[in-house]
Amino acid sequence: MEATAPGRTVARTLTPALFRLALVVGLMAVVAILGVLLSTRAVNSLTEELQPAAAANQDVLLDLTAMEGAVANYARSGDPSALDQYQQVLARLPADQREVRAYAEGDPDLRVLVAQQEAAVEEWLTRYAQPRVADAGGPDSFQPRRYRLGQVLFGEVLESHRATAAAFGDRVRQASTDASWRLRATVGAIALLALLAWLVVTRSRAQMLRDVSDPLVELERVVTQMAKDPSLRARPVGPRELRSVVEALNALADAQGRALAVESRIQSSLRTLDTAKDDFVSNVSHELRTPLTTISGYLEVVAEEFEDVMSPRHERILEASRRNVARLKMLIDDLLTLSKAETRHTDLESADLVPLVRDAVTDVRITAASRGITVRLNAPTTPVLLLADRAMLGRALLNVLSNAVKFSLDDTTVEVEVTAGAAQAVVRVRDHGIGIPAAEVERLGTRFFRASNAVTNEIAGTGLGIRIVQTIVDRHAGELRIESEEGRGTTVTMRFPLLGDTAAPEPAEVPAAGSTGRSAEEPTGQPVGQPDQEPASRN
Repeated sequence: MEATAPGRTVARTLTPALFRLALVVGLMAVVAILGVLLSTRAVNSLTEELQPAAAANQDVLLDLTAMEGAVANYARSGDPSALDQYQQVLARLPADQREVRAYAEGDPDLRVLVAQQEAAVEEWLTRYAQPRVADAGGPDSFQPRRYRLGQVLFGEVLESHRATAAAFGDRVRQASTDASWRLRATVGAIALLALLAWLVVTRSRAQMLRDVSDPLVELERVVTQMAKDPSLRARPVGPRELRSVVEALNALADAQGRALAVESRIQSSLRTLDTAKDDFVSNVSHELRTPLTTISGYLEVVAEEFEDVMSPRHERILEASRRNVARLKMLIDDLLTLSKAETRHTDLESADLVPLVRDAVTDVRITAASRGITVRLNAPTTPVLLLADRAMLGRALLNVLSNAVKFSLDDTTVEVEVTAGAAQAVVRVRDHGIGIPAAEVERLGTRFFRASNAVTNEIAGTGLGIRIVQTIVDRHAGELRIESEEGRGTTVTMRFPLLGDTAAPEPAEVPAAGSTGRSAEEPTGQPVGQPDQEPASRN
């Protein structure tokens, strides 16, 4: 492909071609207008001047013929009406002669013929017609010599008229031929100019393709291939504007390459930090378990040894210590569970979802019954098979049901429903509890975040329950959705692909701690899975 001059712009590239095309179109317009004007002039000359003059010349012959007939009628019969007819035609004759004479003024040859015709007419009128109508008419007035003179003179009139009529006929035919040729010449010139315009357009198109379109097509191809090969760069060819675009694109690709390299290093560093954090949480949790167990044991020893002598104040201190040790143990257990869920390899096997849900319901019914809460299970009698890690999925179900009971009002019902569709198994848990304020929905999905009404009601929790559930659901390629209304309750919906569903995705690769999370204590009104924020509040 021929390269365009580096300093040449798109305007300088297109202007010459457009100028040539405009010039040819202008020439076509000029030729067409000129041809139309000339053809119109020729036609107007033919129809408005020549043909009326030829018709007037024919009227002269008709007038003379009528006059000759009137004279002959008068000579035979002496009828005065014949004289009246003669006088009427004689009065009309000069007007026709003037029209013929006016046209012949511009044509020397025709002027001579018209003059000869008028002279013959005048001779016939002067020497025969006028004297004959002035004399008496009738059969007795016939004079052979005068009659023969009239015939000779009228013959000369006819002869001169034939010459004049032939000249008019020649000019009419010539004018028609000229008009026809002018029209043909105009059409031919326009056709030639149209051919020239086509050649100019073809050449201009080839030039524009070479200078503008081909570089754009090449740029499009390179941009398309850049997605597969980030190292690919476009060649700076074409007009100046296109070269500027190519240079900007190459600069952007270079910057993107550098950004990808930085992003890769940052991701590597983040993975290292996540691993270190997970190890730290796991190690700290394990290390805290032993002293907490020891403290718990000592507290029990103190309670047993000083049971009889302990004052009410000391009993309150001992009870507060027990309560906070239990809270720390629960927090450590949740941290360990979350760490295992995020780092442990998930071994999926065929499992029936219904028994897992039923076991979780059985586990929470005793706690629920102590507060008058009824847990109702509605599940199909046929197996609902899916690929699952039984222990992890059981923990997720137990967390959801425990939260439903924990946040339910006394003497209410927790409804648990298991359904199986064409491609998904659905577990829906609905409680009639405290719900969550609508203003706090945007803050959900944060580790350790607890709804304000849960804190106000002093409902125990670590703020890690939903994070654990979400992590386990992600491991099973499922979806967790929570809907809540303050004062009316919460509905938690878990969806899992059924076993054998070809459209089911692979189990999700759970992000390290710090990506997706939500507390079991805060029902939501949206799907779980937003990135973690800074903890809003802690236990």
